[in-house]
Amino acid sequence: MALSATTTLPHSVDNVAAVLVNEDFQRHVSQLVGGSLESFTVEGDVAGAFSATSVRTLPTTRLPEIARKFVGEQLKVTQVENWDAPAADGSRQSNISLKISGAPVDVTAVQRLVAADGGTRVELEGAVKSSVPFLGGKIADAAEPMVAKALNLQAKQAQAWLESH
Repeated sequence: MALSATTTLPHSVDNVAAVLVNEDFQRHVSQLVGGSLESFTVEGDVAGAFSATSVRTLPTTRLPEIARKFVGEQLKVTQVENWDAPAADGSRQSNISLKISGAPVDVTAVQRLVAADGGTRVELEGAVKSSVPFLGGKIADAAEPMVAKALNLQAKQAQAWLESH
């Protein structure tokens, strides 16, 4: 199932990127959805190419009941973002991978931060896949809206965070 979302924030690419890899911000977003940030690490210098890994525990209350029977009350989600160094125009790109422990769903996405009209356009394109024979498509179809909402929430919360900090 394809993921695609775009939003524009009235802040510079540098500021948006800095928020997205801020541990306090990641903890805030995790708690906002009823979860917790178990760990957050950044490897490398954020001024260049680097990677960020977050591990969250999230409630399954918004999943369909049939899915909750398989995965239980919580999910452990590991999100790895491999960021490229800034391009000549200042834009940034990260390759995102989400692994959900105990659920047969994998998410891959590319997030671009592009300078636009004095702000930053956040573009997200990706795919949700499930390895379950016969039911994989249905599982991916059910997971896609929730994954898209979670990734969009992070971008929108970045704006609120920048305005309040």
